[in-house]
Amino acid sequence: MFVQPSDRQLVDKVQSGDLDALGVLYERHKLCLYRTALAITNDSSAAEDILQDCFLRLHRYARNMDRSLPLQPWLYRVAINLAYNWEKSKKNEQTVDRLSELIHYPLERRVKEKDVQGEVMDAISSLDTSQRVVVVLFYLNSFSVQEIASILGCPVGAVQARLNYGRENLRRALESRFEVPAKMI
Repeated sequence: MFVQPSDRQLVDKVQSGDLDALGVLYERHKLCLYRTALAITNDSSAAEDILQDCFLRLHRYARNMDRSLPLQPWLYRVAINLAYNWEKSKKNEQTVDRLSELIHYPLERRVKEKDVQGEVMDAISSLDTSQRVVVVLFYLNSFSVQEIASILGCPVGAVQARLNYGRENLRRALESRFEVPAKMI
């Protein structure tokens, strides 16, 4: 019976230059990290770049990593920081693109298509970045409030506040998009 090596064992191997171990870690964590980056940036190309950059940084900084700490929060922190940086650099560009899209994409057509998943992702992407990150980690990645606080390096109370504000803002955004009574969301 083959036992999968732990993240810690694989990081040890990466620290000694084993690229196969890095590949195993990539396969193990790529989906969740990609999904997180995509939910934050709302851009599949940026999410792919962020995913790749996470593992390039893991390879580059493996020798400096604290072996007593779990790898997963470190990877999420890197992904979130990269997404923050991407968002800052693309914010003005996205605003112009979004306005152009709205001008050229009639409301009637959007209503007819009712792509619920797309609308929800748009509503999530309209949240303030700090709220969006917490909503993505909590709802899409199923992290607990305590785990999110650890990943973000902030107090549990701050995570709870961001999550509450994020939920409320998300509820309002979805109500306006779908004209649904507040009790249904």
